[in-house]
Amino acid sequence: MYTGKIRQILLITDGCSNQGDDPIAMSALAKEQGITVNVIGVMDHDVIDEKGMSEIDGIAMSGGGVSQIVYAQQLSQTVQMVTRKAMNQTIQGVVNRELQQILGRSQTMEDLPPEKRGEVMEVVDELGETVELEVLILVDTSASMKHKLETVKEALLDLSLSLNARTGDNQFSIYVFPGKKNDVEKLLDWTPNLQSLTSIFSKLSTGGITPTGPALRTALSAFNQKRSLRSLLERDDESFFEESM
Repeated sequence: MYTGKIRQILLITDGCSNQGDDPIAMSALAKEQGITVNVIGVMDHDVIDEKGMSEIDGIAMSGGGVSQIVYAQQLSQTVQMVTRKAMNQTIQGVVNRELQQILGRSQTMEDLPPEKRGEVMEVVDELGETVELEVLILVDTSASMKHKLETVKEALLDLSLSLNARTGDNQFSIYVFPGKKNDVEKLLDWTPNLQSLTSIFSKLSTGGITPTGPALRTALSAFNQKRSLRSLLERDDESFFEESM
């Protein structure tokens, strides 16, 4: 049974990065570290330009994730759909690897007879409800996003409610780019629910630049810090138990 955590970065933007690291390279680095990168491009009445669209697709593809371009009005259900779809993709990948180990050849779910495939899909669905999930959300606060931030806030609150209906643990963290003082700024540290967003989002200021690459780099650091802190605490627990024996 799969007992690991699913770790995702969810990038919400309305255009092209124009400062700092290459976001597609940063996204590939995330994938190497077991973190999926999903991207939602938010349109208003205008259309995201071709360069922006190809960057959005490129970031998700190199990060092993899902990308979707939507109008602001559909953002809420899209955020939930993309997060769940990416979670299922990750679990299916794990299940496929397990199948290959058991069957000793390159078999995937699609190669199984229909009744067996149905049973495996039940396992995937069950894991989707029980697995631990960590989602670090990166919100583009460049100038063009100003009138979309209220919609982003509502979408993230809905995501929190939807995922907290699962039995598995959820942890969310939110960073914005550009920040007030730096390219990227932590808005909310790891928390199981996003209710506190209501008061924070109204205070956000928007800027002109879009440092998507640096934002992804910061997101990776945040996951790595969380991991090293966890391993430190686990080590302390072990030494405590050893001393108590």
